[in-house]
Amino acid sequence: MQKLVIASRESVLAMWQAKHIQSRLQQLYPHIEVSILGMTTQGDQILDKTLSKIGGKGLFVKELEQALLEGRAHLAVHSIKDVPMVLPEGFALAAITEREDPSDAFVSSHYQSLAEMPAGAVVGTSSLRREAQVRARYPQLEVKPLRGNVQTRLRKLDEGQYDAIILATSGLKRLELEARIRAVLVPQESLPAAGQGALGIETLADAIEVQALLAPLNDAQTAACVTAERALARALNGSCQVPLAAYATEEEGVITLNGLVAHPDGSVMLTAQAQAPVAYADSLGRAVAKKLADDGAHALIQAVLAQA
Repeated sequence: MQKLVIASRESVLAMWQAKHIQSRLQQLYPHIEVSILGMTTQGDQILDKTLSKIGGKGLFVKELEQALLEGRAHLAVHSIKDVPMVLPEGFALAAITEREDPSDAFVSSHYQSLAEMPAGAVVGTSSLRREAQVRARYPQLEVKPLRGNVQTRLRKLDEGQYDAIILATSGLKRLELEARIRAVLVPQESLPAAGQGALGIETLADAIEVQALLAPLNDAQTAACVTAERALARALNGSCQVPLAAYATEEEGVITLNGLVAHPDGSVMLTAQAQAPVAYADSLGRAVAKKLADDGAHALIQAVLAQA
């Protein structure tokens, strides 16, 4: 191949991610011309509603997949947490890159932590997963929806629309906005979303030559952890309409997976954990999902969806 085209959303963070992959590919294959096709997705256009109300994360992916189908691009770069748990037929995840910090970040101009915030203070987040965990631990705080790209969210905070906001640590680090982070929320405080901090590279399922070129970008440890996390979310039909978290770590060939399903108001929070060798990442995800299901996760999810 002489040319590779990367499909990407046009937000500053998405373009950083695409350029990062472009740079890696150029280092590996100096003889191949690698370019970026920037696109605006439905998820970028509809900013007056929460993701859970407009159909979820797939809205950030569909236009990019269309570009792959039409042959305008060879690969699409996504934050893997934005990729639906079940890919449409004809598509494949060719690589999952090494993970950046998967945690959530507390950002505020006035407070050092959630614990320090007074009753009635307003926390902004676009994620039901973050909202449920904040409400469960700090019921005295008010949680309000927050949409837009990273810069827009920070501007809304600076304008005083919120007293604090919660963002992905990885996005702030990639955009060199780490100085805005007041506190990193450890997993015990805010369990991350499946795949948070990792990039996923999508291709057509039959694009064997492109997949071979992308193979060196796959990080085996991250891929195993994200496989377990996504298997858990998939088994519970996880979408952004339900507060669901899944976070795996690997040590000496063994993955530890923590899962969480909650009610958005924080009144119910189910958690489960299990371990398995790396080779059984997918089975581990399903096993932790079953533990959650045995504790009532399916009934909780149905109740949440009925209210959505």
